[in-house]
Amino acid sequence: MKTKVLFFIMSVFFFVNTNAQCAMCRAVLESEEGQGAAKGINNGIVYLMAVPYILIFGVAYFIYRKYFRKPKS
Repeated sequence: MKTKVLFFIMSVFFFVNTNAQCAMCRAVLESEEGQGAAKGINNGIVYLMAVPYILIFGVAYFIYRKYFRKPKS
């Protein structure tokens, strides 16, 4: 169990530093000087990728809480 929790925490920390651009976007944006637009596009892609995972995690949490709640004494 500790290994799974550690793996999850490490995955979250490494998720922040990923580059999520496709090959075509990267080729076009690397030719620009200053790289400001490239950083903006990359942040937008990561944001759009993260939202569905957060929603699925939230639904799974509420389902888990509903079915595995300890009965009150």
